[in-house]
Amino acid sequence: MVLKLPSDGFGHPDINSITNNNPDPSVVLYPKLSDGDAFYRVKELDLRSAIFIPTAFQYGRDGRVPVLLVPGTGSMGGETYESNFAKLLGTSTFGDPVWLNVPGRMCDDAAQNGEFVAYAINYISAICNTKIAVVGWSQGTLAVQWSLKYWPSTRARVSNFISLSGVFRGTIAARLLAPSNGVPCTPSIWQQKRNSSFTTTLLSNGGDSAYVPTTSIYSSTDEVVQPQFGKRASALMHDERGVGVTNCEIQAVVGKRPAALMYTHFSMLNPLAWALTEDAITNGGPGRLDRIDMKCCLHTKPPGLNIIDVAKTKALSLKCAKAIATFSPKCRTEPVLPEYCATEVKDHVLGYKEDLELGLDSDSLAVGKDCPTQ
Repeated sequence: MVLKLPSDGFGHPDINSITNNNPDPSVVLYPKLSDGDAFYRVKELDLRSAIFIPTAFQYGRDGRVPVLLVPGTGSMGGETYESNFAKLLGTSTFGDPVWLNVPGRMCDDAAQNGEFVAYAINYISAICNTKIAVVGWSQGTLAVQWSLKYWPSTRARVSNFISLSGVFRGTIAARLLAPSNGVPCTPSIWQQKRNSSFTTTLLSNGGDSAYVPTTSIYSSTDEVVQPQFGKRASALMHDERGVGVTNCEIQAVVGKRPAALMYTHFSMLNPLAWALTEDAITNGGPGRLDRIDMKCCLHTKPPGLNIIDVAKTKALSLKCAKAIATFSPKCRTEPVLPEYCATEVKDHVLGYKEDLELGLDSDSLAVGKDCPTQ
């Protein structure tokens, strides 16, 4: 099958486009790929148009792994990754980036955002005829895990999942914007509250364990997602299926070296996060510290990025805040769950009191399976 490359390329002013003209896949993906998948509620044209494929993308023909980049709340994939992971992957020998620009900037219903991820995983894998890697940041990690749970067909198409500043268990900080029912707030913020119906449903019935090899990288000093330390870290991923998981709390691993001193929610700028990502994609499983030159932690950013890249990435915080504040329509309570999971028995419960009372010294878990502390 000869594929026609999209006209927009990486570096084009419209890297945040939601109207991308992408080729038809060789298999039928819609309304669902396999019997076990949930039906898509979003139109296929909208799902496919949100996938941005740079003109330099090689569709796996050069041996590099296609990498799907998923943004967080208030952002598009282009602006989120242009000055960090997309730039680094674009010049790497192991990964070839594409990304998602979800309409509504990931502010709308998080379950709907997950549909875009599920479709993109199956779509990119189909047109490349190979497994892909997936990188998610912030709410993007939620969307990836949601898609892996409710669209099981995606699991065989993902070689590994790299979670940056994951928010699987929600964040107590969301209560600042959505303190109680009746207060107008952006839909996906309601769903990212600690103990929300959305996160509780996701984590129930094995959703708190990896479906594919997973590397979760997070910071105890994250200013957006908390708690983010110890056994109650929002980003913590379990491994009951034995697929391979690494949980890396940066401060617990790096100590007082430069890589940990200024590590906040923008994990795309952390040199150890990049080193673990490279290791995971190169080896096809979770990133492992014993394969990494820990001298990378003597730096504050990955090699290949400059101070302009750092500034542009950090400026994303203002764009995200503006998008969250101006998104419409807002809702006064958490959105209703989709029909495919509305009646699911929820067996995951975590109380606010425990989250707030535990401190940074509480049982910090720096390492997951196959990832030594030294």
